[in-house]
Amino acid sequence: MDALIPILNKLQDVFNTVGSESIQLPQIVVVGSQSAGKSSVLENIVGRDFLPRGVGIVTRRPLTLQLVYTPPEDKLVQCQSLGMSAPDENEFAVFTHIKGKIYTDFNEVRQEIEAETDRLGGKKNISNEPITLKIYSPKVVTLTLIDLPGLTKIPVDDQPLDIENQVRNLIMYYISNPNAIILAITPANVDFSTSEAVKFAKEVDPEGRRTLAVLTKLDLMDRGTDAYDVLCGRIIPVKLGIIGVVNRSQEDIHKKKSIEEALRYESAFHQKNYPSIASRNGTPFLAKTLNRLLMHHIRDCLPSLKTRINQMVSHFQALVNSFGEPIEDKGRLLLQIITKFASSYCATIEGTAKNIEVSELCGGARICYIFHETFARALESINPLDTLTTFDILTAIRNATGPRPALFVPEVSFELLVKRQIKRLEDPGLRCVELVHEELQRIIQHCGAQQEFIRFPRLHEKIVDVVTHLLRRRLPETNRMVENLVGIELAYINTKHPDFHEAGLIHKALTGGDYIATVNPSQPQQPPQNKSQRDNPRGKENQNSDESTIGKVASHIRISGQQNQTDGSDNESIVNGEQSSPYMSNAMASSSTVSSMVPISDGVSF
Repeated sequence: MDALIPILNKLQDVFNTVGSESIQLPQIVVVGSQSAGKSSVLENIVGRDFLPRGVGIVTRRPLTLQLVYTPPEDKLVQCQSLGMSAPDENEFAVFTHIKGKIYTDFNEVRQEIEAETDRLGGKKNISNEPITLKIYSPKVVTLTLIDLPGLTKIPVDDQPLDIENQVRNLIMYYISNPNAIILAITPANVDFSTSEAVKFAKEVDPEGRRTLAVLTKLDLMDRGTDAYDVLCGRIIPVKLGIIGVVNRSQEDIHKKKSIEEALRYESAFHQKNYPSIASRNGTPFLAKTLNRLLMHHIRDCLPSLKTRINQMVSHFQALVNSFGEPIEDKGRLLLQIITKFASSYCATIEGTAKNIEVSELCGGARICYIFHETFARALESINPLDTLTTFDILTAIRNATGPRPALFVPEVSFELLVKRQIKRLEDPGLRCVELVHEELQRIIQHCGAQQEFIRFPRLHEKIVDVVTHLLRRRLPETNRMVENLVGIELAYINTKHPDFHEAGLIHKALTGGDYIATVNPSQPQQPPQNKSQRDNPRGKENQNSDESTIGKVASHIRISGQQNQTDGSDNESIVNGEQSSPYMSNAMASSSTVSSMVPISDGVSF
């Protein structure tokens, strides 16, 4: 039984180190109002004056106090287990956050507690991170206590406005542990029914099965009153009992009254004022009771605690085994992992990966879909004549002619309107780049589901960061490339393209670049005039085809011009279903004289 508490202390050290809160260990939690005498009770149990004192909230971080009964003959063994040399004194202390240092002066222990409290909590704030202090002494019983900040209502000085909620949440966190014994401390000069500590205990332990009440400052009660009814449980019954103690007063602390002398005064006080129950009160009885309660509580919680620990051991052992054997050549393994990731990334794009998705497109197939489906539909949805009305075209033509009407349509207006429409192709291109970039990033996560990355999660995160940064860095350059391609198309419009063939014929008919002969299909065809024409029937067919096409266009223009001349009284005429100005009609009408001339060459070159 005596070995249970040290084993529990080792488990508590382990879980404090790894920061795990998945297991609830048996422990004694000290709860009480501010200035209720918690520190004095703990100092009387330890037999040393080592806790900070002052005005306001002095305890602002949980203090895990582990008392280890260490006879002088076992001192060397204890120090060897700690990896330290044994001190000359039989009483010494060790902080878990300071490695390799033993404290024999308990004034230094107080100073270290204050400094460590200020390090995280500042001068006034509350911190949830505990301070673990181990005290080895032949005068203590093996015990583990957790001292919490005192309950307060109103913030003072520079304390946070929600100081009451902070303290309450911290206390509730510790006493909500079903394996915790609650040590509710209440001063005797306050009505026991108004005790905040007992109220907190009843919230989480309504039946009182794990609550032990301590009544402090019995010597400060009003004359003519006593605490018999409270100590006997007649006011508020507590199943684990109510123990009365006498603390050192502030005057005793200033006068450096020793704890041994204070304990003698306490024993005499109980014998004088409460002789019938003196054996069941006092600090020595409290320490023995706590030791007994903790050991029995550990014994009761041990089966479930053992089961829980075994489950955690099995789980984490399986996790460790899944990581594989220890690594000897880290550089080679790192190169293999990176190479495997790069190969898997390329294989996903090429479609040669081993694990092919069947539920959705991914990798290179999705990129192909983006190019040939999404991007193609976006281009097809663009109507070349959207946002381009007849009025816009006429306005552009007139603005390009300047102060006087032009005989022919100026090319400046054509380029202006065409470039504005070509510019609309830029947005679908940039959207296509964005979709491809998103898919390339999604491939990273698809390739990251490897056993090596499960074993080395930080390496996986670093590889993902590097590849993501690389893709993000190339994205602006790709967007600029698309913008440059559109800019290239805007810089030079190729009018020799086959799509401009008919427009070229009309232009030649208007400008008279070559003399065009009108071919009347009703007239009989003349035989070839020379041998070259007889020997080259195919060339004749090509020539007739070109001349027929040009003749039809010219005839169409001539007919339109004649119609426009008959309707010359109107300000604007209709040419090919479009409105045009009178000088355009005149230009087309004048082209009828050109169509009757004989061509100089055999064919028309474009």
